[in-house]
Amino acid sequence: MSVSRGWTEFVADLADHVPGGVAGLAALVLLLAGIALLALYWRPRRRRHHEPVDPPAAVEPPEPAADDDAVPELPPAQLASLADRYAAAGRYAEAVRERLRAMVRELVERGVLAHRPEWTVTELAAAAGRAAPQLAGTMTEAAEVFSRIWYARRTATAADDARMRTLATGVSERAGAAR
Repeated sequence: MSVSRGWTEFVADLADHVPGGVAGLAALVLLLAGIALLALYWRPRRRRHHEPVDPPAAVEPPEPAADDDAVPELPPAQLASLADRYAAAGRYAEAVRERLRAMVRELVERGVLAHRPEWTVTELAAAAGRAAPQLAGTMTEAAEVFSRIWYARRTATAADDARMRTLATGVSERAGAAR
């Protein structure tokens, strides 16, 4: 018996046991080959997620509000102090968030803008720029730093916190002139 004839008989015998005959067998082989290729090349996507470093219990700053999207009813200096404690604990993402909250609270207290909780940081920066054009660049950059960390999930660094600290100082200086 030749190899060719043996192969033909083997395929015919297998096809007798598969619904659809030779066509069903061909479909089954293609399906199994596709699954094998998928298993070889598919790797689950690893999501980058921000896991803050747990500081020692003595350094843990208190959480002022349960809602991360709301700006706590705290004075800007208290929010900046909270940001300093987060930064000292190496929790730079939280420090950046609190510095942005301090900037917003200062602008609200100075009457530059009326805070609306449903605003995105981009909308907030645009509103601040419309209300006080000298704040447009500063608030836009602050929104970009915040967005890179909180929306694009980039790891926050001490440099990000330092930049936000500088931007917050600029907002304080320019917000006084905005009134």
